[in-house]
Amino acid sequence: MTSVDIAALILRATVGAVVLAHGVNHAWGGGGIAGTAGWFASIGLRPGRVHAVLATVTEIGAGALLLAGLLTPFAAAAVVSTMVVALVTAHRGNGFFIFRPGQGWEYTAVLAATAAALAALGPGRWSLDGLLGLAVDGAGALAVTVGLGMLSAAVLLGVCWRPTR
Repeated sequence: MTSVDIAALILRATVGAVVLAHGVNHAWGGGGIAGTAGWFASIGLRPGRVHAVLATVTEIGAGALLLAGLLTPFAAAAVVSTMVVALVTAHRGNGFFIFRPGQGWEYTAVLAATAAALAALGPGRWSLDGLLGLAVDGAGALAVTVGLGMLSAAVLLGVCWRPTR
């Protein structure tokens, strides 16, 4: 196992577990889907319930795929997309630091950047992508991840984000 394989495994496990836990919390923590839907609607994501379900499924799915190391550039793109949407809709106006009132954007930016870096690094040998011969890395994987992630975020925000002024 090379140092790249070790780094990829650590990054996949960390980001995958964090994103998976975040999705599980949307579904079963606090107010569940209904609470998440209400919060999403309050920040301008309409309809709130649709976005709560989509965010939950996306985060659980992307987290599980990263943990397994399967379809890594696409799973990383889902993380980039959800974190960019969160940054824009909920955190951007609160400053950088997460400990600021309303929570700043540092957490979402770090997760998005780490997902992009993971795509460039590749899933490593200890992944389903590696086992199945699907592993891709480098500039192409990075371009797919960032391009698809940013495009998805832009479309969602353009179509569904209607914040109150």
